[in-house]
Formats: sequence, structure tokens, C-alpha cells
Amino acid sequence: MDVHDIKAIFKNRKSKPLEIKQYFSVLLPLINRNGQLHILYEVRSDKVTQPGEISFPGGRVEVCENFKDAAIRETHEEIGVDRQKIEVFGELDYITRENNFILYPYVGVLHETFDNLRISEDEVAKVFTVPLDFFLETKPDVYEISYKTNFTNGFPYDKIPNGENYKWREVGRPVLFYDYQGHIIWGMTARITHNFVKRIIKGDKNEPSTQASMD
Repeated sequence: MDVHDIKAIFKNRKSKPLEIKQYFSVLLPLINRNGQLHILYEVRSDKVTQPGEISFPGGRVEVCENFKDAAIRETHEEIGVDRQKIEVFGELDYITRENNFILYPYVGVLHETFDNLRISEDEVAKVFTVPLDFFLETKPDVYEISYKTNFTNGFPYDKIPNGENYKWREVGRPVLFYDYQGHIIWGMTARITHNFVKRIIKGDKNEPSTQASMD
């Protein structure tokens, strides 16, 4: 192999997140209720992972499927809105996690009435909505969490500077909570909600930002 072979390999290559093994996509769905704009949330069924958690419609991106199409498909499957009635406006900031997955959120509107939703009971226990004005007027409660590095047996400390005394960086992030009429919206769902609210308050000037997952 020479420099020309290497040049050919990288000439048209597009970068991708390093070591990401799982790709997910969700939709933050707006819906009109009683003349007001609301955000719709799901409560996850006890038949799926993280039962009882509050989330947005979404799931794993399938092979040969892009992130936007995955968000539309999952919304259709989970709450029964026809694909033609799901209008996606655009992207929110994506989230990465330490366990090698990435989540792409989209924002859009459901051109459907709340009473006509057809919930998939295998995936969704129930749905509810929160007026957008609530989030414009209410800041989330914010708590900080951190993670320390754990090592497998036999980790080769002798191969790194300072050995067991190496100064590993502690990983931390904020955890957000919204409480709306007893519904606790937290974790990634709260972060996506907060990111959306920040964007519409700022008018989204496409300003440079730090890593999106830390917004």
C-alpha cells in the first residue's frame, strides 16, 4: 500500500461518530388542543424497556433508513398518526452517550386531533400533552451527576503515565426535571424539551455551540 492507495480510501469518505454502535431517532410532536399548542408525550408500556418512563415517539434506526424517516415511522407505529399527517419541521441538537449510542431528535407537528390517536398498547401505556406555554414559563429543576472510571481486572496500569495514579477525567452532566400535574418529565426527554424551548426563545440564530449533549 502506498500514499495513492490511502488517498483513494479517504478521498470521498464522510466522517461518522467514532465507536457509535446504536442509532436512535425521536420526534418532539406538537399538537393543537383546544386552540392551544401542546407537546405530546408517551408513557412507556410495561412490555418494553424502561417501563413507565415518559418519552417521545421514537426508536432504533433500521438498516437503510435515515433518522428523519425513523422518527416518522416510529411515531406512526406508536400513536397511529398517518405518515402524511406528520409534518417534520427540522432537527434539534443530537445527544450522545457513554454507552456508544446516539439519539437524533426532530421537531414537528401532528395534523391530527388528540382523540383520534391510535395508541399501540404493546409499546405505549398512555399519552398526554403539556401546553407549550408551561415550558415557556417554567424552568426545569437541574441536578448534577457524575461518573467515575471503573476498570476490568488486569488493566495494564504499567503502560500509562503515573500508573494507578493517572488523573482520569470524571464524566458529569446535568439531569433535568419538569413536574407537570404529577407527570415527571426527566432525563433525555427533559433535555430534548429544554433544548427545543431554548431554540424557540432564542429564535435559533444558528449560533456556534459547544457539544449539543451538554445544552
